[in-house]
Amino acid sequence: MEIRVGHSPDPDDAFMYWALTTDFVDRRGFVFEQVLADIQTLNQWARAARLEVTAISLAAYPFVQEDYALLPHGASIGTGYGPIVVGREPASIDDLRGREIVVPGTMTTAYLTLRLALGDMPVRELPFELIPDEVASGRADYGLLIHEGQLTFGDIGLHKVLDLGEWWLLETGLPLPLGVNVARRDIERLGDLSEVLAEGIRCGLEHRDEALEYALQFGRGIDEAVADRFIEMYVNELTEDYGDEGRSAVAELMRRGEAIGAFPNPVQLDFV
Repeated sequence: MEIRVGHSPDPDDAFMYWALTTDFVDRRGFVFEQVLADIQTLNQWARAARLEVTAISLAAYPFVQEDYALLPHGASIGTGYGPIVVGREPASIDDLRGREIVVPGTMTTAYLTLRLALGDMPVRELPFELIPDEVASGRADYGLLIHEGQLTFGDIGLHKVLDLGEWWLLETGLPLPLGVNVARRDIERLGDLSEVLAEGIRCGLEHRDEALEYALQFGRGIDEAVADRFIEMYVNELTEDYGDEGRSAVAELMRRGEAIGAFPNPVQLDFV
């Protein structure tokens, strides 16, 4: 059975799927094709149920919950760190209120969390990889960074104004779930598929050096040290399994999103 797996062209996502390209994992008759796209595109594709398995922003899940169920693994969850708002000069959170912020997509969890922290604000969407230069060049005063931009913004002279992972931890005491993996509900042997994908993540963590070498192909030119650090941040024990803490964090973020009217319908959390 062919399974198309959508994920971002990022080291952490590639790291999770390395084992499926090897003989270390019994694929149980599944044939995997990796489909690469930025997270905003994956969110949009999921609304059309295009792929059998895909990474999406947690904030996009309420829009696709009729077609997809949450896999109990593969999530990008950080404790005390997350997407970062940056500017050219030092500033405070109060300086951000009412100011335009360039964001990587309005269906991203980063944007939802920003709304929870600041309320509604003027935003402009731009592909995530263009946002650092948009701010550094002066075309935007502030930008919301995801992916490896969370680690490299200082290299071009930008300043951290707000770390949404820090804000969320202080606000809730919970880690911040950002990206999640979902599987289409119409897949036969969905339980078997979930177990194969989970085994792939465990295998990558057990063979870290080999998985890292593979993941570096997807680093968009970032150096090995940054890729290694990024993988360490977002492929962890909560990636293997949400556990009670991870599931509580998901439920709390969805509850708060519902409270501000971010979703079209009530959220029904459903894990494979």
